[in-house]
Amino acid sequence: MAHIQTLDPTASPLHYYGGELRRLREAANLRQGQLGDIIFCTGSLVGQIETAKKVPTRDFSERVDAALGTDGVFSRLVGLVLRSQLPTWFQPYADMEAKATYISTYQAQLVYGLLQTEEYARALLSVGHPDKVDEMVAARLERQRILAREQPPALWVVLSEAALLQYVGGRDVMRGQLARLLEFRDNPWVQIQVLPFSVGQHTGMMGTFTLLRFDDDPDLFYVDGYDQGHMTANPQVIKERSVGYARLQATALSPEDSAALIARVMEERYGDRP
Repeated sequence: MAHIQTLDPTASPLHYYGGELRRLREAANLRQGQLGDIIFCTGSLVGQIETAKKVPTRDFSERVDAALGTDGVFSRLVGLVLRSQLPTWFQPYADMEAKATYISTYQAQLVYGLLQTEEYARALLSVGHPDKVDEMVAARLERQRILAREQPPALWVVLSEAALLQYVGGRDVMRGQLARLLEFRDNPWVQIQVLPFSVGQHTGMMGTFTLLRFDDDPDLFYVDGYDQGHMTANPQVIKERSVGYARLQATALSPEDSAALIARVMEERYGDRP
């Protein structure tokens, strides 16, 4: 058995989760293997999560809550655990993204993280983080839960046509990703526009950026870097980027025409072939 006594519950959300799992499992007089049998996993996995060697999933947490009768303790904790798996420099943005009431983003090359399928996200993250891909995929999927809230943020996405054509993960992955985009056609809180190559030069030529708006806080502008992100509430930057984004929206295809283009690319470029 792993050396559970070396686990420091104060070290991180993952360590705290592991310590609580062990404490409550033992309070229920269950061995790791017995709990594993109840929640349909191995005792080894339970042990790895208790020692912070594996990151729990939301499904695992919900099953543990049901098995131990813990009234949602682990379902609540897992959000913190998964958020902690995001890169340190990205966590402040993820926190603000979760609080925003309006998100508008221009994506120059890839599908926005909140709209990615698990397979698409896995293909992307396996390039730079092959040793942590499971954890980072789970963290990205956790971010997407804000779209399923009772009062989700309004999300407006302008995608460069390049995002539809950039080959990520293979034909099946791309087909599934474009199909996911089409699923949002009838979602009143999500609008997707494609900016076609034919528009020529435009106000997003400097790259991907996101604007966040809040009910009671100043707007924020965010731009990704290679190993860091930059976030500012500078009024002049917000004004300039908001005007630039409005121009992108005006230049891009309508949501209806965008959906038609996405469907056409999905069939012609990634459809079944003999």
